[in-house]
Amino acid sequence: MTAVVFDSPGAPDVLKAGTVPLPRLRPDDVLIKVAYAGVNRPDCLQRAGAYPPPPGASPLLGLEVSGEVVAVGSEVPRELVGQYVAALTPGGGYAEYCAAHWQHCLPVPEGMLLAEAAALPETLFTVWHNLFERGLARDGESVLIHGGTSGIGTMAIMLAKAFGMDVIVTCGDAAKCSAATRIGADLAINYREEDFVEAVMAHTGGKGVNVVLDMVSGDYVARNLKCMAEDGRHVTIAVLGGAKADINMAVVMMRRLTLTGSTLRPRTDAFKAALADEIADNAWPLFADGELSPVMDMTFPLAEAAAAHARMEAGEHIGKIVLEVAGG
Repeated sequence: MTAVVFDSPGAPDVLKAGTVPLPRLRPDDVLIKVAYAGVNRPDCLQRAGAYPPPPGASPLLGLEVSGEVVAVGSEVPRELVGQYVAALTPGGGYAEYCAAHWQHCLPVPEGMLLAEAAALPETLFTVWHNLFERGLARDGESVLIHGGTSGIGTMAIMLAKAFGMDVIVTCGDAAKCSAATRIGADLAINYREEDFVEAVMAHTGGKGVNVVLDMVSGDYVARNLKCMAEDGRHVTIAVLGGAKADINMAVVMMRRLTLTGSTLRPRTDAFKAALADEIADNAWPLFADGELSPVMDMTFPLAEAAAAHARMEAGEHIGKIVLEVAGG
């Protein structure tokens, strides 16, 4: 099959089309003829040599796909063959065929575009787990989301609003702030022109936010703590600004703050299956019914994966970038 490969880590231009064997199916796997594959920041990190795949995962890039199930493992219900699914994968999405655990798949409802279906799993699983399970977000609370127009950011805005939260985001320019507001953010802060701590405290009447969803880390953490309410929860999902933070633990104690975080890819199949079940019950119906839909940026042919990575790393995108494989 055709897949996107690279001989050694580097810039986006190391990516190229190559021929590789079809993936081997484990007993719990389905084989998906890929229609579209989502592009995510971890893909860029893996290509650059900074995020190796976990043991046993495909070395190919790609953490989410949509497409038709064409074969199943020995322990998978046979009736899945012929169904269209959106799947979370541990790797292997940038290819004509991809293997995924059958319990990490969600059914693509009639009327949902396959390009949109491919844009959902990675961000939906990540946001649901970190905002609602780890961050304990609930109706009536407020959340600060950094990177408001990223794939994660746009998904977090939509889900937080769907569940009755007040949403504040940070973005890098006025156009992105406007886009975030159109998506549903109650306040979008241009962090290049305004101190987000002051803006958050002004918006919340000095109370601060209940949850921070942070993909920056580094020196943002201490600033995040300054704009958190008592008993607030700080959830780290990426360290784009650096892996180390200098914080005042006395503030954590006095305000009873909780600092947590997670990575999704290395978690067990059982954990991801349980997460998929919770999403199927609570969030997937919002997309299946058309109440929510992913914010789409650009679609690139599979062979132009390098251009897709370059766009993501330039920070120009608003929403999700996807690769067209078989289309549909």
